[in-house]
Amino acid sequence: MAMKIRLTRMGSKKRPFYRIVAIDGAKRRDGRPSEYLGHFNPMTEPVDLKIDKEKIEKWLSLGAQPSNTVRSLLKQAGL
Repeated sequence: MAMKIRLTRMGSKKRPFYRIVAIDGAKRRDGRPSEYLGHFNPMTEPVDLKIDKEKIEKWLSLGAQPSNTVRSLLKQAGL
């Protein structure tokens, strides 16, 4: 069971809003996550990015792999 840290899409048509979640890699994009780790709203100016650092560090220490997009968001947040 390979855990991933990735985005799940929320919001309405043409108004995306994303949650950062820890989820089993085999589950679908919008499947039930193991834990919510933050959110990302690219439609606001400036971009709204909230990440729970303690939860992210916990999942990374357990071996969860972030997706490329989440990895860039973590760099942007200073993690």
